[in-house]
Amino acid sequence: MDKPRYEVGYALSGGFIKGFAHLGVMQALDEEDIHPEILSGVSAGALAAVFYADGTEPYEALQFFSGYKFSDLTRWTLPKNGFFDLAEFIDFLCTHVKAKNIEDLNIPMIITATDLDKGKLVHFKSGSLPERVAASCCMPVLFSPIQIDGVNYVDGGVLMNFPPSTIRPYCEKVIGINVSPINANGYKSNILNIAMRSFNFMFNANSFPQRRLCDLLIEPNNLEGYSRTDLEKAEEIFKIGYDCAKEKLYELKQIK
Repeated sequence: MDKPRYEVGYALSGGFIKGFAHLGVMQALDEEDIHPEILSGVSAGALAAVFYADGTEPYEALQFFSGYKFSDLTRWTLPKNGFFDLAEFIDFLCTHVKAKNIEDLNIPMIITATDLDKGKLVHFKSGSLPERVAASCCMPVLFSPIQIDGVNYVDGGVLMNFPPSTIRPYCEKVIGINVSPINANGYKSNILNIAMRSFNFMFNANSFPQRRLCDLLIEPNNLEGYSRTDLEKAEEIFKIGYDCAKEKLYELKQIK
């Protein structure tokens, strides 16, 4: 068996607004001199990973979103194939990410999206970066699918919300950051909340078999209270991820 080519890789889950916790976790890992040699991300995890792979410190990436609201990064459309499109989000990425293509990033990266036309996963390792990040983040119904080379793509989390398997064969150690563990807290019993709760359960259930592929798994468990559009609370969410990682690393040091 060939020796894995990377010592450490990070796998980052989807999670929409909870993805800012990814930046907090990576900031804490950086401070402990733990750094990835390859990154794999789905949806919000792909967004966080792209900033890191582009050479931006996690706390600096957080500042890119300062002053923005959800409505600043999306555009409402007549609901034909989604309530919003991601043109503004793509423009935002073009402004804040230096690399134009995935292969131009400082750290190798895999971005996972769902091919809506053929119903299969696609793991992008090259090609135009903003469109592929947007495709990975494109939650069905909420956003119009992203078309790349004539193919319609939606959120990678539909089929794989947590991607350790994409880098497991190449890494000595895989650090998994899952900001969307299933959490069965209380909920309001109305049609919208029941639908969203059921959707989230289905979206995140495919993470179970992926968790055991991690050598270290970091899962912030107290992110359920945030709305999908709470962009103004990015710093709070970042801090939750940071504190969770610090606590996990402290526990590991005590064991060792």
